[in-house]
Amino acid sequence: MSRALDLFTAFNAKGYMIATAESCTGGMVAAAITDIAGSSAVFDRGFITYSNDAKIRMLGVRAATLKDHGAVSEQVAIEMANGALSRSDADVAIAVTGIAGPGGSEFKPEGRVCFALAQDQAETYAITLEFGAIGRADVRVAAVQQALSMLILAASS
Repeated sequence: MSRALDLFTAFNAKGYMIATAESCTGGMVAAAITDIAGSSAVFDRGFITYSNDAKIRMLGVRAATLKDHGAVSEQVAIEMANGALSRSDADVAIAVTGIAGPGGSEFKPEGRVCFALAQDQAETYAITLEFGAIGRADVRVAAVQQALSMLILAASS
């Protein structure tokens, strides 16, 4: 909760708005932000795009990107973040896509989560973290904390 409060404080001070594009976290990033009273001052909207079709329809992720790289990729995360930014009134958008588990594969193991941060007039930044097979709930919590941290850094830059 303290990261969400720090995020609220930083974004509110700058007058910035946030949009989220979430897959494996299923809206948990948006929920963490909107748990803060007054969050409407910094939170514009969230997109929960669990299926590939939702990523395409709601965020404009290209079918070719999904086919070539898979839903759990920095390329898809970038297109998700850019789509959320362009389809909202936000100044900053965060995207999260990954494999919370159980399961995964040799090439895309459980606990792999890709993040992307899009901002007005800045290049979209992406990162992949390997949380490991720590369990579905813990992967999702770790992903939310990472997303909030990335947003806080964006507000302080």
